[in-house]
Amino acid sequence: MSVEPYREITFDKDGDGPPGQASELVALARRGVGDLVVFAHGWNNSPSGATRLCSDFFEPFPGLLAPGVEAGYAGVVWPSMMFTDEPVPDYRALVTVLPEKEPVIGRLTELLAAAPPEEEAFAEFGALLRELTEVGVEGVAVPEAVPEFLVADPVEVCALFTEALESAGTVPAEGFGGGLRKYWKGAKEVLRQATYYVMKKRAGRVGEQGLGPLLGEVARAAPGLRVHLVGHSMGARLVAYALRGLPAGVRPVVSLTLLQGSFSHYAFAARLPHDPGRSGSLRDLQHRVRGPVVACYSRHDTALGVMYPLASRLANDSESLTGTVSGLIGADDPRWGAIGHDGVRAVPEGVRRGLADVLREGVPGSGCVSVDVADVVRSHSDICRTELARVVVSAARTGR
Repeated sequence: MSVEPYREITFDKDGDGPPGQASELVALARRGVGDLVVFAHGWNNSPSGATRLCSDFFEPFPGLLAPGVEAGYAGVVWPSMMFTDEPVPDYRALVTVLPEKEPVIGRLTELLAAAPPEEEAFAEFGALLRELTEVGVEGVAVPEAVPEFLVADPVEVCALFTEALESAGTVPAEGFGGGLRKYWKGAKEVLRQATYYVMKKRAGRVGEQGLGPLLGEVARAAPGLRVHLVGHSMGARLVAYALRGLPAGVRPVVSLTLLQGSFSHYAFAARLPHDPGRSGSLRDLQHRVRGPVVACYSRHDTALGVMYPLASRLANDSESLTGTVSGLIGADDPRWGAIGHDGVRAVPEGVRRGLADVLREGVPGSGCVSVDVADVVRSHSDICRTELARVVVSAARTGR
């Protein structure tokens, strides 16, 4: 680990963790740590990969802190799934976090590797995805809660994702042969989005039921400890949802920094622009943070700029209107946007800043602050940057 003192906080899929984790963080405070930076990784990380990411991300921090600041560091490691990006992806890595689904994952792997051209194979693929995500087609109490891409015609859905990938330049337009076979390019992304659906629910649950209560416990025992939450991708959703899980009467979080956040840009909105009778899932929770809520975003993030809007549209995202598979991407439709692609939206008091301005003048002291980091962040996972560490330190008011 590149920094000390460092502690690792682990949770299972339900937000449960081993005993004694809060006590370890309280012990840091009693040793003189005044500021605790807590970083949560995104989806698609193995536990060892998450630890390496924490080390790489934290490395610049000691050189950025003001004299006299005693900082500690913690990494939140949660079962976020893992893919490998070999020519024939090893999707059996999913077994590490979904061991009970091993037969399903094995058959999905076979189908993706073989890319059979028959429509029946796509039908089997769709059925396996529903089994993987435990989505039932019949007997659903609230049909709108079922992601449409899991119950729609799998050939049509795979075709949509194939076209989206080709339009984004992520995969070549040729390859895989003609006919239905070419749609297996999109099927790979459909599986990713199915696991995204699982991870989306899991990240919120771990934040609300795991990290939030843990921070509350720490705050009661060490009320002077200043906590700075940082999350990447789905980890940004995790730390944001931790605000929902904080016990009443405690406010240990001094700053919240979301790096390429993989959730709706309307999450903090009191009213949705397209449906004023509804609010975002984190409505007004920015007020549970004593300082700023900073959303770093980049237009170069294809995962959030292309795939996220499509998946949100087809999944009936909680901050979006009902989607259909009749349209394609909807990337220009603000209903489907991610906070890591264009910042916080529909929060009137929010402000927007360029990265250069923030590095020169500092992060505003409160409220929602959207920072355009496109000058340094060129892809979804491009977050181990000194400039982003400086944004976190500025939000925390711990910099030189």
